[in-house]
Amino acid sequence: MGQVISLDMDDTGRPAPICILVPLAAALLVAACGRAPEDPLAGLAEGERGRVVRVIDGDALVLSTGQNVRLIGIEAPAGPDRDREGDHGFEESKRALEEMALGREVELRYGGLTRDHYERALAHVVTTDTLAPPLWLNAEMIRRGAARVRVYPDTAAANDLLLPMEREAREAKTGLWKDPAWRVTDAAGLPDSFQGFQMVEAVTAGMQGSDIRGVSCEVMLDRSLLVLEIETGAAELCRLDPETRIRARGHVRNLRMEINHSLNLEILENP
Repeated sequence: MGQVISLDMDDTGRPAPICILVPLAAALLVAACGRAPEDPLAGLAEGERGRVVRVIDGDALVLSTGQNVRLIGIEAPAGPDRDREGDHGFEESKRALEEMALGREVELRYGGLTRDHYERALAHVVTTDTLAPPLWLNAEMIRRGAARVRVYPDTAAANDLLLPMEREAREAKTGLWKDPAWRVTDAAGLPDSFQGFQMVEAVTAGMQGSDIRGVSCEVMLDRSLLVLEIETGAAELCRLDPETRIRARGHVRNLRMEINHSLNLEILENP
């Protein structure tokens, strides 16, 4: 049995602390949930409430108040825009969020910056009604293989909890992870023309300082032309040793990937 996330309601209608069940004997599960487990979103500011009236894509929705919301900590395939085709998996990802959220009452939880330059709310989103089991939507999109983790420095609260869920979904080939187009790519095999969000694995081959504004250093990769731009928000990664196996995630443009938070680069064990 995999990890089960349950968001129960208290007497006020707000989500009670989240109980995480692990594969133990039934009696131990009941005992574990009888205690008051920590809410992984505890400490985040409670934001607006509203009903989800539209899902734009797998990480964006609209509330009945008119507020557009961007789910933080995740990156879903983008839809078509003007002369650009939608990303691979867009329809599947959007449908997953629609099935969980459309028509439901939700509450926003803020973990840093609350608005982007489009005036979208940047939030974790939790369902609060009784139409179906309560859900932490950001986490469910990861757990169901309908989105990948992507961390920004100013909205990083609770994002670290999403990485194990992503790993479990990836290893089980859940949702979009069963599609070869979503596989984690060997950096050496990334096409020179690739543009967009990607996850790659590689071995570091060297490092140098950078004169690019906001970039602390540049990391070269073995057998690959891809360069990792380590931004100031992840400057501690500039201490990486050579020949370190890594998994990196970020936006790629002109064979350069931005790494703006340390959670976007995982250190892997040697095979």
